[in-house]
Amino acid sequence: MSASYILDSIITGSDMAASHEKQRLLIQGEILVQTQSHTAWGGAVTACMYLPLVRSQVWQQLTDYPRWVQYFPDITQSEILYKGEVKRLYQVAQKAFLFFTAQVEIYLNVVEVVGQKIQFKMEKGNFLDFAANLELKDCGNGTLLAYNVQATPNIPIPSVFIQQAMNFELPANMQKMRQVLCRS
Repeated sequence: MSASYILDSIITGSDMAASHEKQRLLIQGEILVQTQSHTAWGGAVTACMYLPLVRSQVWQQLTDYPRWVQYFPDITQSEILYKGEVKRLYQVAQKAFLFFTAQVEIYLNVVEVVGQKIQFKMEKGNFLDFAANLELKDCGNGTLLAYNVQATPNIPIPSVFIQQAMNFELPANMQKMRQVLCRS
């Protein structure tokens, strides 16, 4: 399910009571998460949150890609390699597990629809596949942000474990992102 579909269902859902309840939860600070299957060894998750900032403020901060190390604690490096119609990013992330630490690197092609969405697609890296979409919509005096990630690591881990990790970590990362965005 796309980030856009989830945002639209929250804002203009056919079940108005459920739509209003989701909006209320988001405005109160909840992060709504929906996990989907992706591949036998991968996972997909969408997280939505409300930011008490106008969309232009959010956009300006999100497209400052070197700053993503502040939003996501596991990202240790985020560097713009090329600026143009399609940007090129290099990111490094490190994750500690029970008995070892994994480090991954990824080169991403980034397409922006100004003020509305950012699409990240893996060019090369330590995944079999990786794609993410970030979408923004106005909501009252603030902005709804939906972040959809789908990935398949290059080591065979059953998708249920990948989805559980995504379901646990993405909301915490989104909370951190909200703290940093609102502080600025």
